[in-house]
Amino acid sequence: MRPSGQFVRKGLVAAFAIALGVLALHAATGTATDRFFADGWYNGLEVAGVLAIAARAVHSAEHRRAWALIAAAFACWTAGDIIWSIDPNGGYPSPADGPYLAFYPLAVAGLALLLADDRHRIAAKLWIDGLIAALAVIALVAALMFDPIVHDLHGTSAQTATNLAYPLGDLVLIGFVLTAFATQAWRPGRGWVLLGLGALASALADTIYLYQDAVGTYVSGALLPDTLWPTAVLLCAWAAWQPWSAPSRAQMLGRQTFAFPAAFALLALGLLVYGQFARLSDVAALLATAALLVAIARAGQTFRENVRLLRGARHEALTDGLTGLPNRRRLMDDLERAFAHGDRPATFAFFDLDGFKTYNDGFGHAAGDALLDRLAARLDAAAAAHGVAYRLGGDEFCVLLDGRHAPDGEAIGACCEALTEQGEGFHVGTSCGVVVIPEEAPNAHQALQLADQRMYEAKDVTRTSSRRQTRDVLMQVLGERDPELHEHLQGVAALAVGVARRMSLSAEQLDEIARAAELHDIGKVAIPDEILHKPGPLAAPEWDLMRQHTVTGERILAAAPAMRPVAAIVRASHERYDGNGYPDGLAGDEIPLGARVVAVCDAFHAMTNERPYQHARDIETALAELRRCAGAQFDPGVVDAFEAVVGTGADVRGAETRAGAVSS
Repeated sequence: MRPSGQFVRKGLVAAFAIALGVLALHAATGTATDRFFADGWYNGLEVAGVLAIAARAVHSAEHRRAWALIAAAFACWTAGDIIWSIDPNGGYPSPADGPYLAFYPLAVAGLALLLADDRHRIAAKLWIDGLIAALAVIALVAALMFDPIVHDLHGTSAQTATNLAYPLGDLVLIGFVLTAFATQAWRPGRGWVLLGLGALASALADTIYLYQDAVGTYVSGALLPDTLWPTAVLLCAWAAWQPWSAPSRAQMLGRQTFAFPAAFALLALGLLVYGQFARLSDVAALLATAALLVAIARAGQTFRENVRLLRGARHEALTDGLTGLPNRRRLMDDLERAFAHGDRPATFAFFDLDGFKTYNDGFGHAAGDALLDRLAARLDAAAAAHGVAYRLGGDEFCVLLDGRHAPDGEAIGACCEALTEQGEGFHVGTSCGVVVIPEEAPNAHQALQLADQRMYEAKDVTRTSSRRQTRDVLMQVLGERDPELHEHLQGVAALAVGVARRMSLSAEQLDEIARAAELHDIGKVAIPDEILHKPGPLAAPEWDLMRQHTVTGERILAAAPAMRPVAAIVRASHERYDGNGYPDGLAGDEIPLGARVVAVCDAFHAMTNERPYQHARDIETALAELRRCAGAQFDPGVVDAFEAVVGTGADVRGAETRAGAVSS
C-alpha cells in the first residue's frame, strides 16, 4: 500500500479510537444518558464502522462476498440500534429484535466464506482442532452463563425464544472464530485477531446485557455493556482492512498445533470432572463430552499419521534415493539375518562399475545418474529370481542370492551382464567379488570386506591387463622410433612412482602416474626427427609444433578407454604451477596431481642426463634448480617429496632403483 493510503488508514483508526474513547468517557462519568451520546454518537460510530467494512468489500475483489455479508450483518445490527433509539418501548420482542437476530446468520455466513476461500490451503486436522476448541469453550460458557440466563427467563414463548437466540448466536459466532484460529495453526494474522476480538466484545456485551436484564440491574447507557457493541463494530472494520493470508506449511508444524488442542481437551475434561462435585448443566456436559470425543478421534488420526510417517521414514532410510534399490543399511540387516540362519547357504556378490567415472566425466552427471538408474533396474530384474539387489552408493552394487552360486555361474553372470552397457565412445562394465556365506565369512562385516577385496583383485587384473597391453604396444613403438627417448621415459616413470608412494597416493593413482610418466612424450612420435634431435635452439614455428606433442599424446592415449585417465595427465604434463605452461595455461591445483609429479621427475631426469643441447648436471645442482623453480614452474609440495625420495648427493641410478622401477 502507498504511504498516502497508509496515512489515511491510520488516521481513520485514530479517529475511531478517539470517538470511542469519548463515548466511554461519557458513559463512565454518568453523562451517557445525554441523547446526543446515547443515540447519535453511539449510532454514528456503528454507521461509520459499517461503511468502512462495506468500503473494503467494494475496494478489493479478495474475499469480497465474505466482507459484503459481514457488512450486511453489522448493518442489520446498527439498524436494530437505530430502531431501538427511536422506539425503546416497542414491546418485547420489539421491532429491533428482527435486525438484531439477523446479524448472527449473516455474520456466521461471512466468516464461513472467509474460511472457505482458503480451504484448499488448510489441512483437515486443523478443522478438527477448531471443532475441539469451539465445543470446549462453548461448554465453558454454557456452564458459567447459560444456566443463570435460562433460569431467570420469564414471559411468553416468543420472549423466551428471543432471549435464548442471543446467547446461542454468540456461542456459534465464538465457535466459528475459534475454528478460524485453529485453521491458521493458532497463529492468526492481525485480521483474524481483530475479528476475534470483535466477536468476543459482541458476545460479552450480549451476555452482560442478558444477565443484567434477567436480574433487573441493566441501565441503558452504562459503560458495560453499551460501549462494547460499537467497539465490536469498529474492531471488525479495522480487521477488514488488514492483509489476509493462509498459514505457511512451516507454521502448521509448530508446537502450538499440539498444545492448543490438548489444552482445550483438558478444559473439556476439567468441566466433566467439575460436574462430579458440583452441578453442571446438561448442555455443558454434552458439549464437553463431544469435545473429548472429537479430541480422541483427533489423537487417533495423529497416531495413524505418525505410523505412516514412520513407515515412510523407514522406507527412505532403507532405500537408495536415486535407483530405488535397497541401500547399505538394508543390506547389512539382510546379511545379519542370513548369518542368523546359518543352515541356509547364501551368496553375496559385490560389484563395482568399470569405466563409469570416464562416462560420468564425459557425458555429465545427469547422464551418469540416468545410466546408474538403468543399470540398477536391470540388476534388480536379473537378481529377482534368486534374491535381492542393492546399491551401496556411487557405482557400487551388491546382490544377496539364496543358495550357492559360483563366480562364473549363470546367476552371477546375469548380474554382471545387467551392469554392462556400451555405446559410441564408451564402455561400462563391472568387476565382481563373490563370497558364499556362512562358509567363507563368520559375520556380515567380514563378508562385505572379503567380497570387496575379491572385487578389487578382479578389477586390478582387468584394469592392469588393458592398460598394460596398450602401454606395451606404445612403449614398443617408442623403443623402435627413439631408443634414447624410451630410456628417458622409463627413468622418469621410476622416479614418478617413488614420489607418488612418498605422497601416499592410492594404488589407482600410482598406476595412472606410472603409465603417464612412461608415455608422457608419446606425442613426440608425430614430431619430425630434425626438430626432435636438433642440437641448437628451436625456432618459433618449431616450438609451436613441439608444444602440440602433449595434445597429440592425449589423442593417442584417449583412443583406449582404459588409458583416458592417463591421457588427461599426459596433456597437462608441461603445464606450469604459475599458469605459464602449455597447452591450456592451467595453474596450481587446476593441474592434475599426476601431471605435477611427472613434470618434476621429467625435469630432473633431463637435467641429470646428457642431451644434444646440454651437458648433464650433478644431482645437487639439479635439486637446487628444482627448489629455485618451486612455486613458479613446479608444485612446491611435489618438489619436497621428490627431494626426500632422491636425497642430496645420491647417484641418479640408485635413486631410480630406490624409487621402485615399474615392472614391464
